[in-house]
Amino acid sequence: MNYYFQAFQNYATFSGRSRRSEYWYFFLFNFIAVFVLAFIGTFAGIPQITYVYRAAVFIPSLAVGVRRMHDVGKSGWFLLIPIYNIILLATEGDKAENKYGADPKAQIM
Repeated sequence: MNYYFQAFQNYATFSGRSRRSEYWYFFLFNFIAVFVLAFIGTFAGIPQITYVYRAAVFIPSLAVGVRRMHDVGKSGWFLLIPIYNIILLATEGDKAENKYGADPKAQIM
């Protein structure tokens, strides 16, 4: 859950690198939140709550995706390539410093 909040702390930071775990935990908790809000919104009669949440999370989702692309040494524009971007999102990042910054795994350990 810390990775979810970390993505919001770096709300519009498109520079730097993100670990696989940061991206995928953000994706997981975001998916759960949308599912829960859709369920609650349907029964409460306000399905627009899901749209408001998705709009609020759009920029952090984009930013963490771009930082994830940077971790594998690619430009953030690679998010626009349909299948290849999923492969890159699941690929382990560069172990050494690349042109986008230092290895985020090395900073934690």
